[in-house]
Amino acid sequence: MSSYRENKDFKINIPKHVRMILGILEQNGYEAFAVGGCVRDTILGREPQDWDITTSALPKQVKALFHRTIDTGILHGTVTVMLGHIGYEVTTYRIDGEYNDNRHPESVEFTSDLVEDLKRRDFTINAMAYNPTVGLIDVFDGMGDLERGQIRCVGDARERFGEDALRILRAVRFSAQLGFEIEKNTLSSITEMAATLKYISAERIRVELEKLIMSDHPEKLITAYDTGITKVILPEFDRMMECPQNTPYHKYNVGVHTVKVLQNVPNTKEMRLAALFHDVGKPYSITYDKKDSDRMHFYGHAKVGAEMTPQIMRRLKMDNKTIKTVTRLVACHDDRPVSRECTPEAVRRSVHKIGKDIYELYLQLVYADFQGKSDYGKEKGYDGYLYTCSQYKKIIENHICTSTKELQISGKDLIALGCPTGAAIGDILDTLLDEVLKDPEKNNKIDLERRALDLISGTAQ
Repeated sequence: MSSYRENKDFKINIPKHVRMILGILEQNGYEAFAVGGCVRDTILGREPQDWDITTSALPKQVKALFHRTIDTGILHGTVTVMLGHIGYEVTTYRIDGEYNDNRHPESVEFTSDLVEDLKRRDFTINAMAYNPTVGLIDVFDGMGDLERGQIRCVGDARERFGEDALRILRAVRFSAQLGFEIEKNTLSSITEMAATLKYISAERIRVELEKLIMSDHPEKLITAYDTGITKVILPEFDRMMECPQNTPYHKYNVGVHTVKVLQNVPNTKEMRLAALFHDVGKPYSITYDKKDSDRMHFYGHAKVGAEMTPQIMRRLKMDNKTIKTVTRLVACHDDRPVSRECTPEAVRRSVHKIGKDIYELYLQLVYADFQGKSDYGKEKGYDGYLYTCSQYKKIIENHICTSTKELQISGKDLIALGCPTGAAIGDILDTLLDEVLKDPEKNNKIDLERRALDLISGTAQ
């Protein structure tokens, strides 16, 4: 039996199925606890994504007690118990052997001691266990760290990070998700061992990075920079942090400006990644003003960024759909349709160029970009942004045409009118759209057919 101090007075609510699994294991003479992130999140009043259970029962003993199980990680002691359509991972108490690859233990030894199992976990706030009968088991003062708002490794931080280098990034990710600071010794060990992240797969890095930037505190990305993490996983951000912006439009370097933009876009994957990469091309696009040698310009940085973004995202093993959307947003983020003239047509042409499918996202990114500028930069052009927003709203509400697909005439209609097949169809549709963008009232079947006949007769000559 395990030796630990029980806190029977501490109660948390756990789901019916979890309570059932714990009860069945206990009734058959085994120890069983909800453990890890689910306990942490419940204490914090957050909704756990899943419930993990740790037990003194061996995998074959767990399998014997439940009707439907899946051998998800049976060599490491994990059996998934299926109740209804939901799976619950039940893992035998274990002691991990030596780690020689900064990721996986060479061996796993099952144990009957809960404390030994908790010792191998990453952070104190993730090393608490709970059972309705026994109460809370908190050997490493995880509750104290929750109250202090800090991330601290279980035991020796260097040992924990040496076992699994991904924990280095996870520490910053948890800091961002919970708004916690990282404890001093843990932070110094992160700085010392950040280079070992090179041994972790891009897929696992991507998951943690996305969680970090999609958190309520994406500014913790600067902690990842300060500790040397981004030097390994996202060196482009280091270039951004080291790139000043000597221009009246800005008061931060490119990296800090990027973080301000991250804080001001919705926390969807596409928007946070677009914010992260929107100025990634700036360090590679620097020129200096001919009249003022201190003033910097970043002409063409959006185009450079749009070339870099898919390369970075593919390196991080991101999906093609997200890559396409983010790249489009990076390419257009610096477009300002009414920088020279405030006209409805200018906005319609902007919507045509950028695309209705992402225009709302583009506007969100532009707004956030303003928030990361100097007071002068926020003011300069903001009226044009507001005008663009109001005109875009009218376009949507009035179903105003901004693409050839929305014309009240199709390629089939043109063929029926006598248009030769081939490139002529696309050329005529483009011409009709250009005229509709000037005057949306022309997007009606009668006017379009009349004009199309003129254009078709012109192609026949």
